[in-house]
Amino acid sequence: MFSDELKARTKRFALKVIDLTAPLSWPSRAAVLATQLLRSATAVGANYRAACKAKSGADFAYKIKLVEEEADESAYWLEVLTESRLCASPEAAALLRMS
Repeated sequence: MFSDELKARTKRFALKVIDLTAPLSWPSRAAVLATQLLRSATAVGANYRAACKAKSGADFAYKIKLVEEEADESAYWLEVLTESRLCASPEAAALLRMS
């Protein structure tokens, strides 16, 4: 059951990041950062799903480490977007707490 809950949570995170980054359009500095955030945030859930299909304990450990790295990278890009004031949305702070 925990696996399904985490799948849903990581998908919700990705969808919220998609909504957050949609208004940050080209050409702008914010769009470059938004693209980085979008890539890492959507990779969290994709890599978690891959980890759930791991063929061994070692495979799972490797894949779950990728999930952790992508979540940390997502937090970094959210921090940069908010601290640079390129994205002043209150949703960014809420997403940072989710990551």
